[in-house]
Parts: sequence; C-alpha cells; structure tokens
Amino acid sequence: MDKHLASTEETEFKTLTERREELEDIGQNCSTNPTMGDIINRRFSRRSFIGGSLAVAAISTTVSPLALLTTDEARAEGATAFDFTEVEAGVDEMHHVADGYDADILLRWGDKLFADSPDFDPKNQTAAAQEKLFGYNNDFVGFIPLEGNPDHGLLVVNHEYTNAELMFPAFASIVKEKVTKDGKEVEEEKVTLGEYTKDLVDIEMAAHGGTVIEIRKVNGKWQPVLDGKYNRRITLNTEMQLSGPVAGHDRVKTPSDPTGKKVFGTVNNCAGGVTAWGTYMMAEENFNGYFGGELADDHPEFKQLKRLGAPGGQYEWSKFYDRFDVSKEPTEANRFGWIVEVDALDPTSVPKKRTALGRFKHEGCESIVNKDGRVVLYTGDDERYDYVYKFVTKGTYNPDDRSANMDLFDEGTLYVAKFDEDGTVTWMPLVHGEGPLTAENGFASQADVLIDTRLAADALGATKMDRPEDIQPNPKTGKVYVMLTNNTKRKAEEINAANPRAKNAFGHIIEITETDGDFASLTSRWDVLLKCGDPSVAEVGASFSTATTKNGWFGMPDNCTIDADGRLWVSTDGNNEKETGRTDGVWAIDTEGGARGTSKLFFRVPVGAEMCGPCFNPTSDTFFLAVQHPGDAGLATYETPATRWPDFKDDLPVRPAVVAVTKQGGGRIG
Repeated sequence: MDKHLASTEETEFKTLTERREELEDIGQNCSTNPTMGDIINRRFSRRSFIGGSLAVAAISTTVSPLALLTTDEARAEGATAFDFTEVEAGVDEMHHVADGYDADILLRWGDKLFADSPDFDPKNQTAAAQEKLFGYNNDFVGFIPLEGNPDHGLLVVNHEYTNAELMFPAFASIVKEKVTKDGKEVEEEKVTLGEYTKDLVDIEMAAHGGTVIEIRKVNGKWQPVLDGKYNRRITLNTEMQLSGPVAGHDRVKTPSDPTGKKVFGTVNNCAGGVTAWGTYMMAEENFNGYFGGELADDHPEFKQLKRLGAPGGQYEWSKFYDRFDVSKEPTEANRFGWIVEVDALDPTSVPKKRTALGRFKHEGCESIVNKDGRVVLYTGDDERYDYVYKFVTKGTYNPDDRSANMDLFDEGTLYVAKFDEDGTVTWMPLVHGEGPLTAENGFASQADVLIDTRLAADALGATKMDRPEDIQPNPKTGKVYVMLTNNTKRKAEEINAANPRAKNAFGHIIEITETDGDFASLTSRWDVLLKCGDPSVAEVGASFSTATTKNGWFGMPDNCTIDADGRLWVSTDGNNEKETGRTDGVWAIDTEGGARGTSKLFFRVPVGAEMCGPCFNPTSDTFFLAVQHPGDAGLATYETPATRWPDFKDDLPVRPAVVAVTKQGGGRIG
C-alpha cells in the first residue's frame, strides 16, 4: 500500500498519492480493544522487568540507543551477517545499489509480455493493448522455478493501483487555489485530474491485476521469454471463482452472478506470496476505494462496509460500471477483499478467491509448510488499529502430488492475534458459534464471520496494531516478522515508553517466536525487533544497534523477505524525501547474535518511488525488487514527473519497473 510519511499532513503541499492515502487510511476501528502501543508500554514498564538482563532488553527495544546505550557493554557485539558496502542514503533521479552489484531493469510498465504484444504507445493507450503489456505499479514479486532451476522460472507480479496523473498525457493539470492559513488567504498549487471517460477507466482496469511471465538468465542477465507458454495477464476482465465457506452465499450473489460463485477481476493487489506447490497468492488490499455510491444507514451491509471504509470513492469506475456502485449492487463489494490463488503453471486456470482466509484489507499472504504437514499462512490487515491473522489448513501438504494441494486453503481455521503484556501471543479462532461469534451478535453462519472478518475480530478483542503489513515466517528459525508501518494518529496523551512520540511516523517490526517451531501453535511469544526512525534523535526512540550507520536507519517498514541463509531484508514505503532527506529502499537486518538490530542500506529508489516486492530466487544470487510510482513527488504529472526513470527519454513517461540485482562475477546477494 502506498503510504507516505504522515507528517506530510503538516506540510503545505501533498501529492495526489498522499491525498489518496489520507482518505484511505482514516482508521475505521472504533472498538475498545487495546492497541499494540498499550501492550508494549505495559509489558516493558512492569516492575518485574527492572533489574537484570530483562531490564536491559526492555530498554533496548523501547528507547534510543544513542540516548541511553552509551557504555561499551551495551554496544552491539559480534559481526554482522551481511558483507556488502552500504549505499549512501539520499535523494536523486536514479536508483542506487551497493558496490559490486548490478541492478538491471527487467520489466517496465508497458513492456511486452507475449510474442504478439503491441508496442507500448503511451500517447495512444488502449485497454486491449494494456492487457498484453506489463501492468502499472508493480508491488509483490514472486519467483517460481521451473523444474527446480534457479535461473529459469516464472516471475509473478502484482499491479496494485494506477496513478492517472502520471499515466495519461494531458490528463492532469497544476492549478492554484486559495486557502486560509494563519488567518490569511494565500494561493497554493496542486495537481488535479481531468474528466474521466469510459476508455480511460477501461485502461486503468487493464493495468490492475497481475502478471505471470517466464524469465530466464542468459549470459548472466535476466530476460523475459515472450513466447513462454505460461505467460499471462490477470485484469478486471479475468473470470475468477469464489471458493470456500462463502461461495454461493446470498451475501455474494449479484444480478450478474445469481450463483454467488463467479466474479470478474481483482484489485489493489499489494504484497502476496508463493506456495510450496507453486501457486501465486494475490492479496486484495484497499478494494474499498474502487466503490462509489451511497448506502442508507439501515441497509444490512452498511455497518460492515463502513468498517472497511467502503465506498471509498477514490476511483471513477462506478460512473461507468454499476457493479462498483454500492447503491445499485451492494453485494458486489463483498466479492472483494479476499486472497486470490492462481495456478501459475496453468495459464487457462480460473483463479480462486479463497474465502476461508477472511475478508479485509490484506497485505501479504506468505505461507509455510508446518512440521506436521499443515500449511500456515500469515496476513496483515493494513490499516491503523487493525489486526494480524494466520490461517492453518485442515489438510496437509503432499509434496508428491501437486493436485492434492490445490484446494488446501478452502478448509481450515482463521485466527486473529491478541498480544499480551507478558510477551504471549494468543491466536483466537474466528469460528462461528464460538465465544461472541453467534447469531445473537450478528454472525448467523461461518460465511458471515468471514465476510465480516473485521467485526468478528473486534468482538474477540484482538489487539489493535499500527498498520500490519507484510508478515514473513522464517523456516530456519521458527520466527515470524511483522512489519508495522506507522500510526500517525497517535495523540500526545497516548505517548508511552514504547511510543515516545505523538504522530508515530516510523513504525515497528515485531518478532514472533512460534512455540517449539510449530507455526500452527495457538500460543506464541512476541518481542520488538526494531523501533524505526533516526536513532540520533533521542526523542524518536529508535532501537537500531549502535553499529548501524547514519545510512542504515529507516522508517515505515512495509515488505520483507527471507533469503536462503535465513536473513531478513526489509523494504520501506514512506521515507518522505522532504522530511528525512532520503528515499525508500531495501535494508538488510541482523536478527541474531550480538549484531541483532544492525541495519545496512543495500538499494535505494529514485525520487518519489516506493520500494516493493523484495524476492530472491532459490539460490539467493538474484534479488528481484519492484520500484513503484517513481517520479511521484512535488507537482508531478505525465508531463512534469520528478524523474523520467528508468528510460530518461523526453518522449516516454516515468515507468514503474522490476529490477533484477545480481552480484558482479556471480555469487549470493549480501
């Protein structure tokens, strides 16, 4: 999800993306459930922690190390697990990678995906052409090796959303408007969009979804295979199936689909995942923004749609398609907000929206095969004050029969996390009839629990988190890393030891330790791996190791990945250049030993961009990175982007792209 540093709310100018973001992340959770800040504060301020090593641990996770850890004994001991020369943090029109590495553009918006794809013509775009070209705003990236070959496989990519102001020529304009500041009327400039047509909406729809494309390393460089038999674009015109407990329910039936089992397309696919059996998982995040219209307060769907921020009205699709107007088809919105599973090895297969995994603003859906053979999937609900979930399948993974795994996600149990102050995570089942999830409380069936997942989690008393984003299990250590981007709505009276700032703009990383390496366990342990932000400013309260340099700190953790050596890499979204003097990028994070909490900058994006999709091939000698919405800074339009990366040609627009990073001379990354 696109999230710029929230302190931009205080600045005079906001890009269109920032303004969309403010509308998107209002925070719809009005429950009285405790926040993660409350839990952290109570845990690390208890008297029982004073004295001994636990007190040191508590301090190191909550207070700036440069402010408090001044003695040699408190400094990080031991060598980092990473061996590369750090990139210098900064802002310019280019991307930058660590010395000794190449970062090659692999796929850009508008690149050909098929042998018969048309040439990219940005000034004469059509929906038909876009359906055969690489989509817009690449977010999640996954790699599925073919026949076990780390140098030949399928790249699967989510296309999260569109920036019309950067996509369409002569569509956005810079206007002046009068505003009142400090009692005076002043003029400000802002970017506004032109009048939408159905043709433009159709192009946007075609630019959403996902891409499956065969790629191969040739003479040390990756390239797409345009005649690959697996190549596929997934768009708003792609037929999909609702599967699992919600399929066929009255609340997902529409005039165009009286069966309640068939839906077209998927939107706002942010982070995702790849399963052990080679399927591609697409997480539908901010689907609410695509719906317009209004519902009466007494409509049966009003409460749950409001909890999801729908209709959000950030797009104009409802003007041309009734299914995106909640006043005309109120149940269509219930067919979005799911996780979609795609059989990447069968380009004719029908993707399935796995309703057993719950409906909310999914960020990520990384899975792991548990030691008992069941599959565990982790996913976050990316909005301030929402929750962390995991799903445990009923059936077990069969490594010898791929077909036996294809519907594992239709049966199992969805859990939501409660983080207790003693360091325990309790995973609470979202099962109809258990606890408050009864007909008397508005949940007449398991389908209701899953359609109204947020309301069900509210009822169970789940812990309100600071924007749960990507969640990554580590198969080597039994730990799970939760990216918590920020919560800029924190008020001054809510400041506590773990959150020593109002408008907490920098976020946390939570580390969950699953009991005895059992990812399906119902109780776990949690700790704070990092409090993010500039550690040289004591009041920020960052907790990076003191071995971290001025280039190594970051804020707003978003996506993450684990490499073949079990090491953590984190990408960011929100290192706002105006506030921090640095762009987003990807950082390598030590999680073990004396170097724990040490961070090093490996790659940084061009101005205006967000860093997404960190993904390794199986041997970790290629690092795939996604650069999203480059050039989206200042008064950015098609004609006046902040950069023309990656082509730097006057006749081409700025273009989101996937980059393939390799080590010069070969070898593992990092």
